[in-house]
Amino acid sequence: MARQYDLVVIGTGTAAAVAAFRCRASGWRVAVIDELPFGGTCALRGCDPKKVLVGAAETVDQDHRMRGKGVVGGESRLDWRELIEFKRSFTDPRPRQLEAAFAKSGVDAFHGRARFRGPRTLEAGGETLEARFILIATGAVPVRLGIAGEDQLATSTDFLDLKELPRRLLLVGGGYIASEFSHIAVRAGAQVTVLQQRERLLMQFDPDLVELLTRKSRALGIDVRLGARVTAVEKAADRLRVHFVSAGTASSVEADIVVHAGGRAPDLDALDLAAGEVQREQRRLRLNEFLQSVSNPAVYAAGDAASTGPPLTPIAAHDGEVVAANMLAGNRERPTYLARGGGARTQPPLPYQL
Repeated sequence: MARQYDLVVIGTGTAAAVAAFRCRASGWRVAVIDELPFGGTCALRGCDPKKVLVGAAETVDQDHRMRGKGVVGGESRLDWRELIEFKRSFTDPRPRQLEAAFAKSGVDAFHGRARFRGPRTLEAGGETLEARFILIATGAVPVRLGIAGEDQLATSTDFLDLKELPRRLLLVGGGYIASEFSHIAVRAGAQVTVLQQRERLLMQFDPDLVELLTRKSRALGIDVRLGARVTAVEKAADRLRVHFVSAGTASSVEADIVVHAGGRAPDLDALDLAAGEVQREQRRLRLNEFLQSVSNPAVYAAGDAASTGPPLTPIAAHDGEVVAANMLAGNRERPTYLARGGGARTQPPLPYQL
């Protein structure tokens, strides 16, 4: 027999939690579902753990730049193992804390992969749930690059969990992940290569600022190669060999770990959207101006799963507020992404260009 709810939320990240708590506070019966540890990308696999590493890298950067300008004593350096343990002191407790918060507020929590079984019906963890509304807040996953040996690529999550930092690190792509992780890793003593297919890094940022950052990156020793299209990744003994084409010439470079930094897309493939009568166009859901599915009015989306605003945590929180208001009182609220800050946490940092 199906369990009945006013709202079922797929995901437990920022957008999901904001909507779930707000609707529960209004007296709705609410459930959340997640196949991953509760907390979502920002708290566990993105912003928060990254900020710990970035903060340490900034400290080392400040120390090095102030040598001979009033700062004396032994030079600081990053101890990777100690840094990751410190990071885990923030991330490891988060799933338990969030699950306890859901329980305290009366939100039912389910572990497992959610799949649509009808326009208002989901199945997860052996349970069938029916709801007046369903919110898709599943976050994003690395896009498929369509290259040979793609299964050899590590994810950003893998990088943030490395107990030891390999000597040679290569990042495929040139967005947030490549720019931020390269600055962390080079300051921890790694040899870092970035292969970016396009003509510059961080395409959504101001070109002049990006050019200054690229010069700084190279001055730090990061091997930034632009216009480099990766064609394959192969295992070669205890290392990886990455093949790429640049200016019509085929080349290769070796690394101990190769990290996928080629972009992310809404995590939708496992949901069986067709069974829920939820339409999509390629990688994105078809949504109206209220973040509601155009084909199934019972379904809304928020955060990276909606993919309507910049991939920033404040945007996810804003989306969560918008969809909660629309589900509670009817479609009145539209998301607005003006004057919502963010940026790349490199050294120097870059502001996001809306």
